[in-house]
Amino acid sequence: MLLIGRSLMATLRSPTRGDGMTEKKKAPKIAILGWGSLIWDERPEFDKHHEEWLPDGPVLKLEFSRISETRKGALTLVIDSGNGSACVSAYAISTRKNPDDAIADLRCREGTVMRRMGFYFRDGSRTCAPDVPATIAPWAAEKGFDVVVWTGLPGNFKRETGKGFTVPNAISHLQSLEPEGKAMAAEYVWRAPDFVKTELRTALQIEPWFPVPQAPADAEDAG
Repeated sequence: MLLIGRSLMATLRSPTRGDGMTEKKKAPKIAILGWGSLIWDERPEFDKHHEEWLPDGPVLKLEFSRISETRKGALTLVIDSGNGSACVSAYAISTRKNPDDAIADLRCREGTVMRRMGFYFRDGSRTCAPDVPATIAPWAAEKGFDVVVWTGLPGNFKRETGKGFTVPNAISHLQSLEPEGKAMAAEYVWRAPDFVKTELRTALQIEPWFPVPQAPADAEDAG
């Protein structure tokens, strides 16, 4: 009798579907945010784990304020609350069922460490080291995403150059690069999505020494 009672209680506690089978926990809906080379520099190992990029992601403050070693000193796009311009970002739906896998996909693609990874869990179960832009939570709620993942690399212009980030200082830095670095910088800026409109990009695209690149360079980057 005791055994039957325990069995009945276990049945009552287990959520079931209409067909009598135990209901599985629904996989979270995961979005990956992108705004730079993540979108145009295709990497099959990363790209096979997400759907197409869509242009109506959350508005983020973006600027080309990170000096990239892998791009020979070129300036790359990062979320920059102090120097950035408000830009719409892009997003892609991850095909992963486990958020940890989606985070690892992006971390490996960007060649960075966990403390530089941004993520937002709508249920508040986890937090990340980088600041979470205020626009992400309402956007995730509107789109029905449970988890949002992005690259949280900070700007490093002042640390690397000793000068505060300004458009003139950034242009001066780019002009000082070797030809290969200038070519990579031009490719990165010109190939950024049209929805990325920052003060530096606007200034660079009218500079006669900063022409549209003729052929893509093969390099890695974050963003």
